[in-house]
Amino acid sequence: PARPKAALSTAPVRRPPAASVSRAPRATGAATVAAAPSRGVLRKTVASVAPRGGARPAAAASSSNKAGGAVAAAAGGRRPGWDMRGKVSDMQAKLQSLQSRDRTAKEETLELRGAAASAQQRAAQLGEELEGQRGQLSAYRGELAEVRGELEREASERRGLQRELGGLQEAHKVVLTLRDSQELELQAGRAKLLAQGSSLELLQASLQQLQASLQQREQEVRLLQDTVGQQKDALHAGEMERRQLHNTLQELKGNIRVFCRVRPLVGGGPSPHILLPPDDHKALVLARSEESHVGRTGDTQKTYNFSFDRVFGPSASQQEVFEEISLLVQSALDGYNVCCFAYGQTGSGKTFTMEGGDSDAAVGVIPRAVQQVFLAAHKLGAQGWEFSFTASFVEVYNESLRDLLYTGKGGKRPEHEIRKSAANEISVTNLTYQKVATEGQVQNLIAIANQNRSTAQTTLNDRSSRSHSVFQLDIQGENAGRDVRCKSTLCLVDLAGSERVLKSQAQGERFKEMTAINGSLSNLGLVITALANKESHIPYRNSKLTYLLQSCLGGNSKTLMFVNIAPEPDSFGESLNSLRFASKVNDCFVGTASANKK
Repeated sequence: PARPKAALSTAPVRRPPAASVSRAPRATGAATVAAAPSRGVLRKTVASVAPRGGARPAAAASSSNKAGGAVAAAAGGRRPGWDMRGKVSDMQAKLQSLQSRDRTAKEETLELRGAAASAQQRAAQLGEELEGQRGQLSAYRGELAEVRGELEREASERRGLQRELGGLQEAHKVVLTLRDSQELELQAGRAKLLAQGSSLELLQASLQQLQASLQQREQEVRLLQDTVGQQKDALHAGEMERRQLHNTLQELKGNIRVFCRVRPLVGGGPSPHILLPPDDHKALVLARSEESHVGRTGDTQKTYNFSFDRVFGPSASQQEVFEEISLLVQSALDGYNVCCFAYGQTGSGKTFTMEGGDSDAAVGVIPRAVQQVFLAAHKLGAQGWEFSFTASFVEVYNESLRDLLYTGKGGKRPEHEIRKSAANEISVTNLTYQKVATEGQVQNLIAIANQNRSTAQTTLNDRSSRSHSVFQLDIQGENAGRDVRCKSTLCLVDLAGSERVLKSQAQGERFKEMTAINGSLSNLGLVITALANKESHIPYRNSKLTYLLQSCLGGNSKTLMFVNIAPEPDSFGESLNSLRFASKVNDCFVGTASANKK
């Protein structure tokens, strides 16, 4: 027969011990039931065996089985495998019990869902209440902060009022003390007044004496004022006499003076061919050895002696050099035209002498002269003088004029021409004339001009000036109280290098520049020679340089020339030419200069 599946049961299953049954022939009507395996284990088939006495009837077996199953179920044990109805009834009972539990669980679930919904609503209400309470708490905190701030301000005001009260109390005590002392003084004054009532006539007599003394003092003050006026007149006369003596001294020194300055060697040490006598600051000896041309075996020492107004050696400082020309610069404020220019070959130190270096000790002639002019003008202001200054900076490059203070576009530079007025005053058309009132403004203009100046590299100098730069400071002074006016020009010139073309090895554009430079310097020499010889025609117009400096080179001016010498042996020829030219200038006498005063 087929093995029926075991019914599911929620109750634990107790396994009775398996009984060993011997196989016997199957009896008619006997039922054979196989128990289903539990938990996947195949159990042996248990067959009901009829008793030995013979087979039982089927009805008896069935009733017996039912009774046994009922007895087994009542006893709480496991039903036998053949009791399917009992198992079904057990399963139905269990199903009913589970259904009842399920209904109870669903009811509880519904109740819990309702409770959860109400709880969520309550939580939302509580959250809203919490947010409201938080807002109220923030408002309360803001109010609390305001209240605390007000309390702190009130406390601070209270402390301030307490301090003021303390100060007022102290002041009150002081006032009381002063009142007491003043009352005492008033009482004493009353007593003195009573005592002096009898001496009123004496007081009136004393008052008359004081009035007489006052009149005497007023008369003395008037006398002192007259004396001060006389002293001012004497001071003005002394200033005019000082100017006259000063310029007389400058005239005795010569209206054209020549200073020589020897540049130090690059490597240091003395120059092998330049000799400076230690006791004579006006002499210089140039010497070198030359081969004999008459068949002698030894070389000959050839010397060249020169004498100038002042010779500065390689160790001379910028301050020492400027002290020698400071009196000449002073003449510019006295109404005299003053011209100072540097001459020499490229690399001899002309630009350093005129402009100097970056440090205070290395400042050159131009910055120091400007500084002295403004300092002297400030001092003369105490004597009633008022000065105005106008600066210009121009260069002569290839016999053409260029404005070094021009700040426009390079391609639109205007053309310049030299004009001479009826009063023999020289001016340049389209040139920048800048009004200046301080030394710093002039220094800025000099810096702009140095950036615009034409320079180039040559075999003698890495940055050689290829043009003549001319700095002019026009000075106008007026003393309204004395009705005196003066006008002058301070001209400071840095000439280009004077070396020969063969020496500089100039080619192309440099050759053209060198030709123009040498031509203008030659014309400068011709002008000075014509002035020294008192010729009727002075060739100023032969060169733009001499034409521009006409008012400073004539007899109505004071001129100073710096001849700069390079100490290297290979510069001997150029140094000799420069010294010869300077000696020619030093021998010139162009007459006595006169001041431009009205």
